[in-house]
Amino acid sequence: MKKPDYVYVTYIATTPEKAWRALIEVDLMREWWLDPVAGCARVNVSDWKPGSRWAHTRADGSGTVDIVGKVVESTPPRRLVFTWARPNDAEDDSKHSRVSFDIEPYGDALVRLTVTHDELERDPDMFSGVSGGWPKVLSNLKTFLETGRGLPQSAAAH
Repeated sequence: MKKPDYVYVTYIATTPEKAWRALIEVDLMREWWLDPVAGCARVNVSDWKPGSRWAHTRADGSGTVDIVGKVVESTPPRRLVFTWARPNDAEDDSKHSRVSFDIEPYGDALVRLTVTHDELERDPDMFSGVSGGWPKVLSNLKTFLETGRGLPQSAAAH
């Protein structure tokens, strides 16, 4: 079995349902998915049904789409899987990587969130970007779910 390229595990004081909603609802995403490079929040837009398209867009009103893909699996509130590609590579499946969010209850009041971003061998530059990006994004998700507020943009940038 091939080892995944990138795995991040965190424990969050929340419920699986709240974690799920934070991953798929645009209004919640604006609060925690900050991009220090673009200087704005990001949102993932889709109906989250298997086979549907999704787009990772800037929430600054510009309409800029930075990442696209297709929903592979959607099992609320436990598992979400989608492909991940630059917009220019949307039609070339050989250039897509894959992101999986696994949400598991852990103890009485925690969830274990495991994010696996694999098939990155197709794009070494993408591996570099997600290795630096996922820890910041997921730390902010944890902060948002536990406090109701995301980190300030200045904190998310470091």
